[in-house]
Formats: sequence, structure tokens, C-alpha cells
Amino acid sequence: MSATAAGLRLAVTLLTIVPLRAERADREAARRAMVPAPLTGLIVGGGAAAVLLLGDALGLAAVPRAALAVAVTAVLTRALHLDGLADLADGLGSGRPAADALAIMKRSDIGPFGVVTLVLTLMIQVGCLATAPDAAAAAVIAAVAGRLALPWACRSGVPAARPGGLGALVAGTVTTRAAVAVTAAVLAGAALAGAACGGLQGALGAGLAVAAALGTALLMLRHAVRRLGGVTGDVFGALVELATTAALVVLGCVS
Repeated sequence: MSATAAGLRLAVTLLTIVPLRAERADREAARRAMVPAPLTGLIVGGGAAAVLLLGDALGLAAVPRAALAVAVTAVLTRALHLDGLADLADGLGSGRPAADALAIMKRSDIGPFGVVTLVLTLMIQVGCLATAPDAAAAAVIAAVAGRLALPWACRSGVPAARPGGLGALVAGTVTTRAAVAVTAAVLAGAALAGAACGGLQGALGAGLAVAAALGTALLMLRHAVRRLGGVTGDVFGALVELATTAALVVLGCVS
């Protein structure tokens, strides 16, 4: 239990601004952190849900509420996932060989591909939250589903693109069995949350959102590994944002 708690603390430390102290940061600790990584979505999604509920109580319109909620998710993650999405878009969009694309991703600036990708992604997230039948529940479900990408991206057989950095620390640390187990847990939790908010239709919508999030993440993961030779911290961040957005698209369409 202490090892599990230590892994969860490291996950919270890596993926949110919550200042929990992590005792160690080796590959074994990384494995323990990446398996429960979806649970950190409760912090990020919970913050967004709180803003949505407060905005509703104050009489704010749907779009401003949704925009503020998305802004809170960026704050709670230090915008690291958004930064990774922009960097990956610039690297892949350059069309250059893996080494050059990785060099572009490591730069501190942002290029046109990154800007366009960020703007469109944020617009989609805000629009979907604004139209979701239960925006607060959608924010939590999407945040958890988005982070389900992490254990799959860290599973055995997925290499790191560089010898150092976050990618090298966590790549290949999660077994496929563990990734499947956490996926089943996320699906069950999302279905229960959906059912509590919208009955059978809500449960089905939540399950479809999780499936869409994971499917989107796996497709992008496959493309990134093929183009870059493996995963990096930027790839992880991009996968989280893309998976979260895919879940929100589904949840925004459920009526």
C-alpha cells in the first residue's frame, strides 16, 4: 500500500500543480505513477467542474463558463500538456526526419503548426463543454479518460525517442495487463458517473467517450512512434490533450 501511495503521489506531482512530495523518481516509481495516472484527472476535472458549477450559480452564460473551466485545467497542469501538444504539432508538422523533428520539439518557441493546433483544440474543448448536457460531469469524465492515454503510452514495447528526459524514465514501465486493468476501471467509473447523471444513455455516452479518448490516443501514439522513433514528454502531453478533446466531443454530442 505504501508503494501504491508513493506512486500516486509521484503521479500527482508530475501531472498537476498539487505540491505532494515524491520520495523517489526512478523507473520503478515511474511505473507505479503511470498506472494510476488517470486518477489525477479527478483533480483537474474536479477543478473545472467546480468552476462550471460556480459559474452556473452566478448566472454566467455557457461559453464563458466553459472557457473559464478550460483555463483552470491549464492552470492545474501548468499548461504542460498544452505545451506538449504544441511542440508535437510543430515537430510532426515540419515533415523533417526524426532527429530534426525532435530538435524542433525541444525548442522553447512555438511555430505556426503549434499555434493553430492549440487554438483549434481549445476552441473545440470550450465548445463541447458549453454544449454538454452535464458540463461538470463531462469535465471530470473527459479529464480522467484523457489521462488513460498515459499507461498505454508507457506500456512495454513502446520505446523512448531520446536517451534522457521523461520519455526515457517512464517508457516501457507499464505492462499491457496493467493498462487493460486500469482501462476497465476507468470505463466502469465513467459508466457509473454517466448513469448517475443521465441514466442508461449517460452511461453509454460516458463509455463511448472513454473509448473515443483511448482510440484517439492510440492512433496518435502509433503515428508519433513511427515518425519519432519513440515517445517523449511532449508526446505524453499531446496524447492527454487529444484524448481529452475526443472525450469532450462525444460528451458534447450526448443529449
